[in-house]
Amino acid sequence: MPRVQFLIEAFRFSYQALQANRVRTLLTALGLLIGNASVILVVTISITSRDLILDKIRGIGSNLVSAYYDAGTQDAAKADADYVKLADVEAIRKQLGPRIVAASAVINSTDRLVIEGRERDVRVIGTDEYYAQVRNLQLLDGRFFDPSDVALRQKVAMLDDKLAAVLFGGAANSVGQVVKIHGLQFTIVGVFKEKTSTFGQSELGDNGASLIPFTVQRYFEAVERVDPMYLQVTAAGDVPAVTQAVAEILASRHRPGARYTVQNLTAILETASTIASVLTLVLMLVSAIALLISGIGIMNIMLVTVTERTREIGVRMSLGASRRAVLLQFLLEAVLISVGGGILGILAGVSVPIAVNLAQDELRIPISILSIAVAFGVSFIVGVVFGLLPANRAARLNPTEALRYE
Repeated sequence: MPRVQFLIEAFRFSYQALQANRVRTLLTALGLLIGNASVILVVTISITSRDLILDKIRGIGSNLVSAYYDAGTQDAAKADADYVKLADVEAIRKQLGPRIVAASAVINSTDRLVIEGRERDVRVIGTDEYYAQVRNLQLLDGRFFDPSDVALRQKVAMLDDKLAAVLFGGAANSVGQVVKIHGLQFTIVGVFKEKTSTFGQSELGDNGASLIPFTVQRYFEAVERVDPMYLQVTAAGDVPAVTQAVAEILASRHRPGARYTVQNLTAILETASTIASVLTLVLMLVSAIALLISGIGIMNIMLVTVTERTREIGVRMSLGASRRAVLLQFLLEAVLISVGGGILGILAGVSVPIAVNLAQDELRIPISILSIAVAFGVSFIVGVVFGLLPANRAARLNPTEALRYE
């Protein structure tokens, strides 16, 4: 009980001393407030941006692997047999079995369509019923291809949202319309869009595209050429192994020396994650410098306070206060300033993502509990470390000399 009473008394004296200089206390705590708010916001922004970037990359295709023939400088006529064929896609489906969710073939071409009174080149992509799943497409109206469309060589087509908008004014008006592709009449059965924009870097392009069954498309191509082939791997951890397996299967089915590029999003995801981590570290270091400066400010103010209150310290010691009591009082003052400013900073830092989440529903900004715990812990440590020197100086004052101090 005496020890508890001792701590309570030290806390009371410290609180009263801070109350007597409210403006100084608030200004001293302001540095910790800004520093801790910065830590919370830096971590929050970093986590949000990292998750957003990674979700965008994953949105291109879940566990996606792509493969195509790398002709290099080889003459096109000599490369005909080396291109990835529909038979290769079927072989991969059979050999990899449950390790993949689906595999889809893409045969690229173009055709000229009359758009807004002018002829314009439009991408025509021959594919199958697995393409939408593998490429993570979002259906806006109608339906995706089904197996019978491909097997029976139905003259059906799908338009992306950009092409549907310029041809028929939008998705709702497009389904059921007829469009002329390769000189044939195709009925539009669905309108789609990329769930995550690839900024024109995918085979869909940025100026509109149409899909037709590859069993129809192949008859309009001089050479059967799947470019690229897409696979969706069942387990994320199996993506590198499946990537290697696809490369080996293609190599075994074609002549020695034929080169195939088989790639996945793993490297891109790892790079994005690494960049986000490095950015977080740099911003955390900047915040740590702010906290360090705040700690130095606390130490400076406490040293001035000790000088100003030298006579008070002498009176307390002459009345029986121990050096330990004096040290604890001044140490508690520094800790109270630091922790108080830290808590206000945490509240300020947390209030921003909460306000943003309440204002909109599209993007959920996470609040890192770890960053809150770290910010609070750092505030306490800053108070102890930078308050120790002033407190120790106060405790070492000679009572007789302190009483004579003017």
